Amino acid sequence: MPLKIGKEKNAGYLKRRVEDISGIKIDGCLQCKKCSCGCPVTSSSSSSPSEIIKLLQLGAGDELLNSDIIWVCASCATCFSRCPMKIDMMAVMDALRILAVERKAVIPEANAPLMNRALLKTIRIFGRTYDLGAMLLYKAGTSTYWNDMEKIPTLLKKRKIAILPPHGADKKTVRKIFNKTNEIKDNG
Repeated sequence: MPLKIGKEKNAGYLKRRVEDISGIKIDGCLQCKKCSCGCPVTSSSSSSPSEIIKLLQLGAGDELLNSDIIWVCASCATCFSRCPMKIDMMAVMDALRILAVERKAVIPEANAPLMNRALLKTIRIFGRTYDLGAMLLYKAGTSTYWNDMEKIPTLLKKRKIAILPPHGADKKTVRKIFNKTNEIKDNG
């Protein structure tokens, strides 16, 4: 279902905020749709990456922050690798997530913001993602402790997740990045 752009007094505000946060020039997009053709989540979302960019170009407002693709985006970089203009769609989606949380936009059914926070917390602690830790944080946040537990042995057997957290990451540098990000966010 396509999003409709409402008339706002401050048209283009969201685009400017996304550009400020992401460092991406939205008007650089040619609308070739290569990003959307390669996107693995477009078929399970109500919007595509090219639609999001087009809506920003047209001056969409807060209605865009309720789009499910913001939270469904896997940040796989397929769109970036296909883009002839090298638009970093992952940075755009991250900026939209930040703004959606700030504006208290509709939270998707699957609670992707909670999963996003869980993954970021494991990165902050271990310097890299720790899948099992993120899963436990998510389960604690949703109080669904025993759902899907039968899948854990298969995941472990196939080495899809590790029991122990990752090591070898430069935790000091990762902490500096998080601290700097928080500092920038606090100073607005």
